[in-house]
Amino acid sequence: MKKLIPLILTGLSLFGTSAAAQSPVVVELFTSQGCSSCPPADALMHELAKRDDVIALALHVDYWDYIGWKDEFAVPANTERQRGYAQEAGRRSIYTPQMIINGVTDIVGARPMDLSKAIAEHAANPTLIALEVERSGSTVSISAEPWQTPGPLTVQMLRYTPERTSDITRGENAGHVLTYTNVTEDWETLAEWDGATALSLETEVEGDQPLVVLIQHGTHGPILAAAQIK
Repeated sequence: MKKLIPLILTGLSLFGTSAAAQSPVVVELFTSQGCSSCPPADALMHELAKRDDVIALALHVDYWDYIGWKDEFAVPANTERQRGYAQEAGRRSIYTPQMIINGVTDIVGARPMDLSKAIAEHAANPTLIALEVERSGSTVSISAEPWQTPGPLTVQMLRYTPERTSDITRGENAGHVLTYTNVTEDWETLAEWDGATALSLETEVEGDQPLVVLIQHGTHGPILAAAQIK
């Protein structure tokens, strides 16, 4: 559970376009325990999670639960996030496994070469927002300098469990014990930010799970900055 401490937005756009440290590339995998095509993509996440230049996140969806196995890690909000990406991109359907890189690039299934290329292309783009995230005890502090391009921007935070294992007894993956990497939970929007003023906020978190903070254009647009605390 998280309690948001009052948001403080201070200052004017006086900082210009200061260079920001390169932000990790965010890879969101929409997956399901009930999807027989998903294990290869799930396995790719194990390797991605080892990289310092990538934030790998597994979002389990619930729309395959009807075929015989209810994904115990799925939450409806993950399905809604995937639908939001589809609507933003003009796609008519959603599917698993799907990877979304930095909120923009869509990769179907487990395609290591396509994924590697997409990550490299996004890593080559300059990071325009200098995002800083610190945790002291149960308090997470988030700050960013003004950005010249107007919003709306959203400040989002989530936590994840680095490794979770499930014994699948029904459905398409019946008989398999599968291990999943960076299973997300508690994903929420902390604040909306116009980008024209300096951002400074704090939020309270319980426990010591790793956490990720994202600054995204709207709620399903490009991810402009990201940081994680493991």
